[in-house]
Amino acid sequence: MRKKHDWNYLVYIDGSTDKKNITDGNTVTFYGLKPGTVYSYSIQTEFHGLQSTELASVGTEQTQNAATMQENRPKNRFINVLPYDRSRVKLTSSSPQNDYINASYMPVRIQMYKFIAAQGPLPNTVNDFWRMIWEQQVTGIVMVTNCTEGGRIKCEQYWPESNPRHCGDLEVFTTSEKKQLDWTLREFKVKQVEERTVRHFHFTAWPDHGVPQGTQVLIQFRELVRQHMQTEAAGTPTVVHCSAGVGRTGTLIALDMLLQQMEKEKAVDIYGFVYKMRLNRPHMVQTEVNLIVILHYFDVKIKVLSQLTS
Repeated sequence: MRKKHDWNYLVYIDGSTDKKNITDGNTVTFYGLKPGTVYSYSIQTEFHGLQSTELASVGTEQTQNAATMQENRPKNRFINVLPYDRSRVKLTSSSPQNDYINASYMPVRIQMYKFIAAQGPLPNTVNDFWRMIWEQQVTGIVMVTNCTEGGRIKCEQYWPESNPRHCGDLEVFTTSEKKQLDWTLREFKVKQVEERTVRHFHFTAWPDHGVPQGTQVLIQFRELVRQHMQTEAAGTPTVVHCSAGVGRTGTLIALDMLLQQMEKEKAVDIYGFVYKMRLNRPHMVQTEVNLIVILHYFDVKIKVLSQLTS
């Protein structure tokens, strides 16, 4: 029996759909090897690669001047998760004291489908969060944390239950809420002069410091988000947040982007994409647990492909 967190995966780069390459549930195509090369590794090995000195220091030479301004420090949930000046989302304002929010643009493979990674709003940043949603013309928010976990506040509830919530110049209404076993889908109306619809995808089954029970659930949730992005959010960013905006947030964004790469190129480059994300925001895909989720995701996806082609 394999030990916990010690699964070995076969890495096989080959663009063909020969069943011998995909019938094994532990077979996945990875980028960076010559065609036909077979390569074995463990999750720890891959995680150690992600935690290597080279990758751990990626982006850290960049400035974080806006995040460390005295006026903006109370707007950060954690002192070590600060957006870089180059890739931070700027709110419309004439001064850097008022244009700051702890959120970063993420690298994309297809310019039409963009992501913003953000920390979960604090009580004093809820208005700024909705300003960002409005100014960036966001139509979808993906939340991968609960407001409270293990007795600790992870994120301020930034949406109203019944009565509308006034957030600066904006008014936010919750028009629908559908609770399911592993997630809740909400629809908001955000009003200033005009009125816009924003959909809220809230994944509730991701335990603190753990992994979701059953990767299929996360796959189904990701498909809901992807469908929305392709039908209602083309050309505008989708905001993803957890508490810090790096661990689960980075995991979900990586899953989505890497799956698109696999479907188009028959290969995935986990290290390369995490590298790019960390150039835009520190600590993306933060822990070994986050990496386990990614690898399990591709394991299940390839089992599905195997069934479809057998």
